[in-house]
Amino acid sequence: MATQKLYAGVKLRETRARLGLTQKLFADRLGVSLPYLNQMENNHRPVSAAVVLALAGEFGLDVTELSAGDAERLVSDMREALADPVFADGAPPLADLRLAASNAPALARSFLELHRAYRQAHERLASLDEALGREAGQTVVSPWEEVRDFFHYCDNYIDAVDRAAERFSCPDGKRLDPIQRATEALNARGIEVQFSNISPLRQRDGNTISLSAHVGRATQAFQLLHQVALITQNELLEATLDLARFQSDTARAIAKIGLANYFAGAALMPYRTFLEAAQETRHDLERLADSFGASFEQVAHRLSTLQRPGAKGIPFFFVRVDQAGTITKRHSATRLQFARFGGACPLWNVHQAFETPTKFLRQLAETPDGVRYLCLARDVSKPGGSFTAQVRRYAICLGCEVSHARGLVYADDMELSNPRAYQPIGISCRICERKDCHQRSVPPLERRLSINPDRRGLLPYDIA
Repeated sequence: MATQKLYAGVKLRETRARLGLTQKLFADRLGVSLPYLNQMENNHRPVSAAVVLALAGEFGLDVTELSAGDAERLVSDMREALADPVFADGAPPLADLRLAASNAPALARSFLELHRAYRQAHERLASLDEALGREAGQTVVSPWEEVRDFFHYCDNYIDAVDRAAERFSCPDGKRLDPIQRATEALNARGIEVQFSNISPLRQRDGNTISLSAHVGRATQAFQLLHQVALITQNELLEATLDLARFQSDTARAIAKIGLANYFAGAALMPYRTFLEAAQETRHDLERLADSFGASFEQVAHRLSTLQRPGAKGIPFFFVRVDQAGTITKRHSATRLQFARFGGACPLWNVHQAFETPTKFLRQLAETPDGVRYLCLARDVSKPGGSFTAQVRRYAICLGCEVSHARGLVYADDMELSNPRAYQPIGISCRICERKDCHQRSVPPLERRLSINPDRRGLLPYDIA
């Protein structure tokens, strides 16, 4: 089988700029000629094996970063945007999209921003929470969407915050009890922690932080560590927000809560300790939840963040949906992309988790691009703490590409090599290319339809 050539011009330019080297000095350090480096940086030539070794040896670069990044996400997002009927007569081929994402990522993002602005007035199918706002007569990205994309394009891994959380939880290299560690850190700053019958999960009043006594220990630890992040790591959070350059104060405020939540999860499950435990248990969620005093959702979410350069875990995607099928959380370190607009594919096992409470559902799935995944789904209930309080119900799904499935206990006894074992799924009906899906809800935007009143198949129309 032919080895895929590695084109990483953008990464090479970013690496050289980060090191503060001219092209001449960078070429000398890599042992190549200046014209050859120029051709690689402009993706006219692939990065050779000798250059890859030189990058690792000379600069200590994690060479997996050369093939990482957001190119696949940009391609997926552009494909979905170009499925809009306004582009029906001239959508570029996939090869062109990949070139744009690799060689001109800033231009690709600008195109996506332009399409979002267009959809403000013309999108017919966008749900209300995807709609864009309008301020001072100008269109702006929804703050919630902007924050979601920030984490999405960071592979849901924020290095500085993750390492700070690890240092906090393991000050001497040994993991400490999270609630005790957090309480001591807050007490050192003159803040008292108490547990009471309050209705919110967490509330701060001056120098007192009250936690609900009705929720589980995992939730108490997470909420306490969230407050630790806001109080003891404020400078780090603000510096990270400064680098992100959000367009509005609202987006920045939402992102700060997200970063504090990230710190809490990383402190509850410190990176190296958690990664070792995940590999040792073969990613058994129940054993990991028990070992770290965390919930299933917290463990699944943490597994999707293990993308530290030089110490990466299995690339997972993580998603949470409500009973209406709306995606409320989504993170992906894989090629699987979630629907940005409208509902998700109904053939995905995450929607069936509500039918089998407390049970793990396993699914082998294949997307239209031919990539195969192992998906694990389970329902998650969050009691309100009293008879009159409403119970919140969600379903979570964790998955990885089948090439990594042997590292999961859930893959045992599954027919990974049998093509017939894979359920065909898509991103959403609006952009799915499958013609014979029995669960299709709306026609694909980029295909013409043929209507024959004298013939009826699975659908009342044929897809060209």
